[in-house]
Amino acid sequence: MIKAGIIGGAGYTGIELVRLLLMHPEVEISVVTSRRYKGKLISDVNPHLEPFIELEYEDVDTKEIADRTDIVFLAVPHGSAMDYVPQLRARGARVIDLSADYRLKKDEYERIYKRQHKDNDKETRKSVYGLTELHPEVADADLIANPGCYPTGAILAVAPLVKGNEGGGRVKQVIFDSKSGISGAGAEPSAKSHFPNLAENIVPYEVTAHRHVAEMRMELSVKVSFTPHVIPSIRGILTTAHVFIEESGAQTKPLQGLRGRGAEPHSDEIEETYKRFYEGKRFIRLRKGLPSLSSVRGTNFCDIGFKREEKSDRIVVISAIDNLVKGGSGQAIQNMNLMFGMDEREGLWFPGLVP
Repeated sequence: MIKAGIIGGAGYTGIELVRLLLMHPEVEISVVTSRRYKGKLISDVNPHLEPFIELEYEDVDTKEIADRTDIVFLAVPHGSAMDYVPQLRARGARVIDLSADYRLKKDEYERIYKRQHKDNDKETRKSVYGLTELHPEVADADLIANPGCYPTGAILAVAPLVKGNEGGGRVKQVIFDSKSGISGAGAEPSAKSHFPNLAENIVPYEVTAHRHVAEMRMELSVKVSFTPHVIPSIRGILTTAHVFIEESGAQTKPLQGLRGRGAEPHSDEIEETYKRFYEGKRFIRLRKGLPSLSSVRGTNFCDIGFKREEKSDRIVVISAIDNLVKGGSGQAIQNMNLMFGMDEREGLWFPGLVP
């Protein structure tokens, strides 16, 4: 059995990690930490987990956590993971970090997150961006930087179009518009999540400068713009991607599998591009129609659909994920499965919650 530890097990992603790992046939949860709830039964704090877990929340030394585990999930705030990773890695623990601390290059992280990155050891900083559909090398990694929830839905939506050819193919720009459930803001209440402020409302925020856009640009290597919104829903992210391709006659490489240089791709050719790119990727579901949040709620699936605008340079791609599962804890477990040589579906292969 794989012994798993969770540092920061009282927030939404930590609780979701506990729930999902309890259903994993090859995992035993050995330690879950929380300073606030130290000594309390996890099932007393989270009644939905009773009677499935008998552990108490602990507040123990990082080295002890490493010695008691084979894999450690860091479900801590941005800026905190770097306090744990060096010690965990020094003790030989494999780590999956759900914060942003190891997703970007050091200089880029410090510029965007406005804080110094304290881990200056190039060896302990070596991480793989944990989007398994694009990075199978997670299987050989000791430190995984779990992607942000918004980038997961956004990158997966357009990767087949952008990465169809080396250097970005025919895509010249992508504009992402995302709508997220309020759980993405975390368990601590705020003015934005206060019921009277959010109910029957849609709240745009960080409309031109959201931190997650750096991950999208890093993975896609094309011109990217991104605007997020919070909607009165608990779970889910619906992303609308406006993909602009080079107009007819442009001197650039065609999208792989689509028509020749300068030609406008047909819908069936776009569909073939997606099928080929995601062949064997079990958590990608290509929809004939357009995705909905209700179809992915509680699952690790990313549903994708598209429409080609006639006589236009625009392809509209829509993706739907559960922000706490595929956008967080489920993706972390998917990464763990590959790291330990298991089928990526282990512990995650179940249908959604409808209604």
